[in-house]
Amino acid sequence: MSRPLRVALVAGEASGDILGAGLMQALKEKHPQVEFVGVGGPRMEAEGMQSYFPMERLAVMGLVEVLGRLPELLSRRKRLIRTLIEQKPDVFIGIDAPDFNLGLEFKLRKAGIKTVHYVSPSVWAWRQRRVLKIREACDLMLCLFPFEARFYLDHQVPVRFVGHPLANTIPLQADQLAARELLGLEADAPVVALMPGSRGGEVARLGELFLDAAERLRAMRPGVQFVLPCATPERRAQLEQMLAGRNLPLRLLNGQSHEALAACDAVLIASGTATLEALLYKRPMVVAYRVAPLTYRILSRLVKSPYISLPNLLAERLLVPELIQDAATPEALAQTLSPLLEEGAVLQTAGFDVIHRALRRDASEQAAEAVLGLAAGA
Repeated sequence: MSRPLRVALVAGEASGDILGAGLMQALKEKHPQVEFVGVGGPRMEAEGMQSYFPMERLAVMGLVEVLGRLPELLSRRKRLIRTLIEQKPDVFIGIDAPDFNLGLEFKLRKAGIKTVHYVSPSVWAWRQRRVLKIREACDLMLCLFPFEARFYLDHQVPVRFVGHPLANTIPLQADQLAARELLGLEADAPVVALMPGSRGGEVARLGELFLDAAERLRAMRPGVQFVLPCATPERRAQLEQMLAGRNLPLRLLNGQSHEALAACDAVLIASGTATLEALLYKRPMVVAYRVAPLTYRILSRLVKSPYISLPNLLAERLLVPELIQDAATPEALAQTLSPLLEEGAVLQTAGFDVIHRALRRDASEQAAEAVLGLAAGA
C-alpha cells in the first residue's frame, strides 16, 4: 500500500497503551504514510495519536463498579461512533477494553469500516456466547496467546495468534545483580516484590493485605527486603498512607516495575497482566486477588476456567499458587510465598521459560502485517 492510510485505535488502559504504541510503531515502519486517530494514552500519543479524550476515562474495573460510570461510557462511545464514521478510517483497531470496544466495532463494521480487535477478552473462560457478538463485530481477532486462537478457530472467527510483545522486549534471562545495583538493593539479601495492582480500586482492596503478608513473611524470614513499584503518583500516595506506622524494610518505587521484577527473588502479585511480566522475568510468584463481594459471587457462577492467572492458563495446569477472595489472608500468603525464596521455585521457573519462548513471535510486527493485509483487502 502506497496511498495514505488512516488507522483508528481505541485503548482503555495502560497495558493497551503499550500494545497500541508498539503496533503503531510497526505500522509506521511498514507504511510511512499513516495517520492515527482515536483514543490512547501517553505512549500512543508519542507515536502520533490524536486522542479525542483522555484514555483514563475508559479505565474501570468490576461488574458492580462500572455501573456508576455507565452513562458516561455510553455517551462517549456514541460520540466516538459518530466521529469515526465521519472520519472513515481504513481500519479500526479496538485494543482490549471489550465491553467498550466490541459495541463500537459492531457499529463501525455495519457502517462499512473494517474492524480488528487486539487482545481477546476472556470469552473462553466465561460468557462464552459473547463469541457470537465478536463474530459479528470484528473482521479479525488478534490474540496474544495460543489457547485463545484455538478457541476462535473452533468458533469460526478469523483469528491470528501474534504472540506477546513483552516476550520479545524482556530478555530470556534478566540481570538480577544489575537491577539490584540500579535500585540500590543489597546483592545477597532476599528481595520480594509486592505488586498489588495499578488501579486505585485494586490497591484499596489488596494494598493492606499485601503489607500485612509482608510483615508476617518478615517474621518468618528476618532478612527479607521488599520493593513495591507504584504505577502513578496517586498510587504512591495511597500506599504511603497504608505504610504509616509500619516498620517494614520496604522501598516504594516510582514505576520501575520491570526493574523490581528483575531484582527480586519472588513476587506477591495481583492477578492480571503483571503476572505475565513476572513470568517473563522468571520470578516465582504467588497470585492473589479480591473484588467486591457481589462481583465475586457473580463471577464465581460464570467463570468456566479452573484458573484465573495467566501463568496457569498458559501452562494449562496449576503452575503458580492462586489465593482468591477469602483464601487470600496475610497468613496464607506469607506461608505460600516463603518456600519460593528457596528451591520451591524451580518448577515454576522452568515452566516460565518454556512459555516465554513460545510467546516470542515479534507480536507488533505480526499484528501490523495482519492489519495492513486486512486494510488492503487481503
